[in-house]
Amino acid sequence: MSGILGRRRGKGEAAVDLTKGPIGKGILMFAIPLFLGQLLQQFYNMADAWVVGNFADNNAFAAVSSAGNLIFLITGFFNGIAVGGGVVISRYYGAKDQDKVTKAIHTNLLMGVIASVLATLLGLLLIPWLLVLMNTPDSVLPQSLLYFRIYFGGVATVIMYNICMSVMRALGDSLHPLYYLILSSLTNVVLDLLFVAGFHWGVGGAAVATVFSQGMSAVLCLIRMCRAKDGTKLELKKLHLYPGIMKEVLSQGLPTGLQGSLISIGNIVVQSNINSFGAYAMSGQGAYAKVEGFAFLPITCMSMALPTFISQNLGAKEYKRAKQGAVFGIGFGVLLAELIGVVIYFIAPWAIGVFVKEPEAIAFGLTHAHITVLFYCLLAFSHCAAGVLRGCGKSVVPMITMFIFWCGVRICYVTAAIRFFPVYQTIAWAYPLTWGLSTLVLLVFLLRSDWTHGMEYREKRA
Repeated sequence: MSGILGRRRGKGEAAVDLTKGPIGKGILMFAIPLFLGQLLQQFYNMADAWVVGNFADNNAFAAVSSAGNLIFLITGFFNGIAVGGGVVISRYYGAKDQDKVTKAIHTNLLMGVIASVLATLLGLLLIPWLLVLMNTPDSVLPQSLLYFRIYFGGVATVIMYNICMSVMRALGDSLHPLYYLILSSLTNVVLDLLFVAGFHWGVGGAAVATVFSQGMSAVLCLIRMCRAKDGTKLELKKLHLYPGIMKEVLSQGLPTGLQGSLISIGNIVVQSNINSFGAYAMSGQGAYAKVEGFAFLPITCMSMALPTFISQNLGAKEYKRAKQGAVFGIGFGVLLAELIGVVIYFIAPWAIGVFVKEPEAIAFGLTHAHITVLFYCLLAFSHCAAGVLRGCGKSVVPMITMFIFWCGVRICYVTAAIRFFPVYQTIAWAYPLTWGLSTLVLLVFLLRSDWTHGMEYREKRA
């Protein structure tokens, strides 16, 4: 390793060089802090849902628990850009290119500022129209509007945290974002209880608590990055949109961002059909979604670790190691997902009941769980395979695949099938059906293509 990036980091720096050492151990050691961090992220959502579900009415819980798809429709696009930036930084870091690492970091941060402004405007302008389009019940609509207006008024905190977190992970540091999330998660719980249970602010209090706590994480990440003592230090005077770097970030991040937003469109159509079954269906499915988000975290984090591992090793020209890491990550994710699915199948009544107490709502959530959880292995394969492809710069492939199946096919299926079979089970089956189709396509692509861009071949010829 040469230059500033060649120096060994001091104690406490928490950087991980994923181009050396045992493959499985390296991926897992990098993924564990990601898991704990994502666990705390879910804790944010779960705390909001639990406090609102226990200290407010069912309509308030329906407003909070059904908010995820609309939020991800907008923030998912910008978070995808952050993922693309992380892939670019990882590759240059693996290649020991100090100048490009510095430029990529500062380009990503400035793009995050611009994205924050755009997300705020889009959220405040589009959400009222989308809520009506989704057939949100009149009893839930006012509280949904209040929650979204507060959330998107402070959405910059969410986007800037994700940008900072992506940069730090790309450099191999998955520990410090975790430390900051621990503090902000505890703050979120205290504020939820104070604002919702104490002051009786309802969904507005939950939104304020989330924005304030997420902002704390973003500020702590920025302070950490400004205090770095090597070529990865963030300096305000270096913030600049370097055209070449920006082009690379967008080429990697746009497909991921579009994928997230397009999938959300499909889920919004599905959610509108769920809403047509009433507030109990909304809260029941929302409660199950909280359980699924928590249960699926280990696989989500494996899919998040794989792009960094693959990208660093391709940058270091460790092609065989990159392929071995892909096999380990996908296999581990699939097996673990199925084990988790079996467990959730049996504990679903209790788990859903943590968030909602009405038997009607629990029945809807339980129906959704029993149809989907045993197919978690398919969802895991799609996520992990997409992580591998993003790491090697082929993010367009999972974008197109998931757009076709998780958006197009899902919308067509639900729209057509619900007319012939107007029961909730019809909607729930949309998920395992589309997971299976995307898994089949991604499996064929990985087996039949040179997903390392032919880098190994060109290197041997050179």
